[in-house]
Amino acid sequence: MEEIIQEKISADHLLYVSLKYTKTCDVIMNLLLRWRKMIDTCIIHLLKDAKRRGKVKEVSENAMGRIAEIKELLKKDQNSLDTIDFFMMLRKIESLKTERIGEFRKNVNLKVIFRGKEININLEKLKEYAEMLEKFIDMTKKRLNEK
Repeated sequence: MEEIIQEKISADHLLYVSLKYTKTCDVIMNLLLRWRKMIDTCIIHLLKDAKRRGKVKEVSENAMGRIAEIKELLKKDQNSLDTIDFFMMLRKIESLKTERIGEFRKNVNLKVIFRGKEININLEKLKEYAEMLEKFIDMTKKRLNEK
């Protein structure tokens, strides 16, 4: 849990401090990569906990296997499923077609093409993602702290 909290603190700093002053797509990209690592860490810990409880037989070594397992484990929690879909985009973010718009301005925007759709990652969208991830981390804490 400590590792997840440290990632979240670093990500929050990028979102609320660095991005506020620099307004560049590089900071947005670093934030997305930090979130990717944080979600991956949550997924691994949730699956290890589920294995310990006997809900999952084996924790997959590869990311796609873990994603399938976590989707099955959390299929009733819509926020978790949304977070996993977001994680799918983050896994490929470095290789996706991107366009930088309005850097160094209030309306900085990183346009990403994912699954044929155009996603505009701006300050508003980042706040939505942060809220979704906050709920996901709370759910992770509750599950890991259950006896």
